[in-house]
Amino acid sequence: MKNNLSVNLITLLLCLTSFTLNAQHSVTKLWSTDSTLAVPESVLYDAQNKLLYTSLINGKPDSADGNGQIAKVGLDGKIINANWVAGLDAPKGLGKFGNTLYAADLTQVDVIDIPSAKIIKRIPVPGAMFLNDITVDANGVVYVSDTRLAKVFRIENGNATEYLNNLKNANGVLAVNNDVYVLASGTLYKAAANKKLTIITNGMDESTDGVEQTSDGNFIVSCWNGIVYYVQQNGIKQTLFDTRAQKISSADIGYDAQNKIIYVPTFFGKSIVAYQLK
Repeated sequence: MKNNLSVNLITLLLCLTSFTLNAQHSVTKLWSTDSTLAVPESVLYDAQNKLLYTSLINGKPDSADGNGQIAKVGLDGKIINANWVAGLDAPKGLGKFGNTLYAADLTQVDVIDIPSAKIIKRIPVPGAMFLNDITVDANGVVYVSDTRLAKVFRIENGNATEYLNNLKNANGVLAVNNDVYVLASGTLYKAAANKKLTIITNGMDESTDGVEQTSDGNFIVSCWNGIVYYVQQNGIKQTLFDTRAQKISSADIGYDAQNKIIYVPTFFGKSIVAYQLK
């Protein structure tokens, strides 16, 4: 009797653990900015300053036309300054370290001093064609993807070197501790410090764009075509929402891990939409 009771308790605990690990998530729309942002590609949540930065291509995604901008948006969806920093080309991914903002800008990384709102440096990436997403690790090392070259570059002390290659349509990058997570054609990879790649999950829409990590170590992945996934560490994924039928993009997302809010730039929709993750 005692043995059967112990077995039943263990079975119950295993079932509860499995249910918790595989719990379904949902989102509720909180707000949307007005539709005046000039092609928002990336959103970065700034917990320190309690606002959002968004890169505005303001033209063609591959055009070095000098029309690109960085905008500031409030956490209530109100646009603070649509032209906070101007003079970029076609900025996409954004990363922050201290009071410095980094923007992936076609063939270079623009370095912006946040207090003065000025571009203080432009770091050329040798051979780059289409720099896309960017991330900064805890030591201030920058990683930036080049979608057309299928590569990820590493920038330290202002010098860019090739870090990873042969990642078709490399886009979203996220540095966590000693690892770098990379999105490429519907697959989420983890690159360890020795550059060894392992697959977290695959089979997502091939337009994978942005990746963020939740406070419990899982992931939120956006796809430019309009679908956003919740991906567990064990690779199990679920669709949080899908706006492909409405032709509304979900480009490089931002995420407030503490309050579980996803910020989605809609690209040609010219707005940012905030969703509460549950």
